[in-house]
Amino acid sequence: MDIQVLIPFVLYFVLLIAIGLYSSKFSSKGISEFFLGGRKLNKFVVALSAVVSGRSAWLLLGFTGLTYMIGLAAVWSVVGYILVEFLLFLIYAPKIRDFTEKNECITIPDFFEARFNDKSGILRITLVVIFLIFMVTYIAAQFVAGGKAFFAYFELNENIGLIITASIVLIYTILGGFLAVSLTDVVQAFFMLFILVLLPVVGIIDAGGLSVITNELEALPQIHSGALVAHSEGTLLSPFALSFSAFIGGLGIGLGSPGSPHVIVRYMSIKDPKQFTWTAIVGTLWNIVLAGGALFIGLIGRAYFTELSLLPNTDPENIYISLAERLLMPISPLLMGFLLASIFAAIMSTADSQLLVAASSVVRDIYQKRLRRNKELTQSKLTAYSRLVVTLIVILAVVLGIIVEDLVFWFVLFAWAGLGASLGPTSILALFWQRTTKWGVFAGLLSGTLSVFIWKLIPFLNQLIYELVPAFIISTLFTVVVSLLTKNDQQYKEIEISEISVDNIHEMTNMSDMLINSDEK
Repeated sequence: MDIQVLIPFVLYFVLLIAIGLYSSKFSSKGISEFFLGGRKLNKFVVALSAVVSGRSAWLLLGFTGLTYMIGLAAVWSVVGYILVEFLLFLIYAPKIRDFTEKNECITIPDFFEARFNDKSGILRITLVVIFLIFMVTYIAAQFVAGGKAFFAYFELNENIGLIITASIVLIYTILGGFLAVSLTDVVQAFFMLFILVLLPVVGIIDAGGLSVITNELEALPQIHSGALVAHSEGTLLSPFALSFSAFIGGLGIGLGSPGSPHVIVRYMSIKDPKQFTWTAIVGTLWNIVLAGGALFIGLIGRAYFTELSLLPNTDPENIYISLAERLLMPISPLLMGFLLASIFAAIMSTADSQLLVAASSVVRDIYQKRLRRNKELTQSKLTAYSRLVVTLIVILAVVLGIIVEDLVFWFVLFAWAGLGASLGPTSILALFWQRTTKWGVFAGLLSGTLSVFIWKLIPFLNQLIYELVPAFIISTLFTVVVSLLTKNDQQYKEIEISEISVDNIHEMTNMSDMLINSDEK
């Protein structure tokens, strides 16, 4: 292996650990600092951290692999979440940030318990169970992606690569907590942006122009890819070369964003909630560039590797590394090292965030708030327990990752669906509909979770449409109907309902003009 490839790769890992060490003193102050950064994050960190923590290895490996197989029709898998996350920044984020600060909520279960004055703890415990089921699955998928990356380039055993990936994430997460995770997300966002812009540009130039690539793609067929392109026929350059249910399923991926607790806690951590308009614009621009780069990589990669058999393990999720090895290595091995770092940036930016959410659900929501709710617990002890739980969850995710055989794309989408269908509708209704009740939320959580499992396990339904879409609808209906049939306990916390004002829209428009006209755009 070329030492020049290894240098930026190793330096990247050293930088992450250094950030963990830098953040360790702050994160050791208490459980709020460890899990929420003390609500002191600036707008730029929140914007980038919220974006990249939601993208994961799915974007660089799963989405590029999907685009390699079905072409431009894969674009609908990114359009949905880009639009939804823009609205979340603008409307959802300010409201949950305001409520959680006023009621001293550190976790999502804290929010639901405070919102509905749930002294029984049923909402908290239900949410913890859901988080642990899907979060550990999600984390395992990221570690599997790390193993794939090590195998594809270093030809290292995938399980060994998985363990190396998990070990690095574990080190800086237990050292620096939420602050370290958020700061490393910023670094990882730039790594991803650099390569996702560079690689398509190099590919187009090397091929002799965009027209050469499009001519090549016009002669190639789609490769069947499960439910997303079932019963469809078309060319690689047609964005509508897929069935209607696949189109809705692709857009429906965006429904998972309001159900991603590792993204929601970013909204809760911002220092100045008045800056959410700014974060909406910056975060959305970053989302568009990242998604566009990944889409082009999948398309250009198909023009270079026309047959699936030309990829390592005949795995389309290896197209990102294979294309980079062909195009960047002749220019400079250092660029290949940066590309490998970008893969791990995508993996770790999600895995570390999910680790903290899963750990907080055990330490804060079960241990502190239920098992020891009448006991005085020191912040140092809670922080120590948090680090221990993070370690245990990493071990569990590694074991699950070793035994799993599913593709990263579908494994991630299943976990994304489970969280989106259970937490998405219930959190939105809890924030924006005063009539929502505790039992309505409980019904929505259960129905959303069960619907995802049932839809996934029945082959006919699984091939019909992505499970998140029907499960999200079912969860919404159950939450609304049961809320109408039940009443809230007395003293439940109301949330002020407000709409986007004309001033908000003017502010967003003025900021857009400023970004377009600025010399620093």
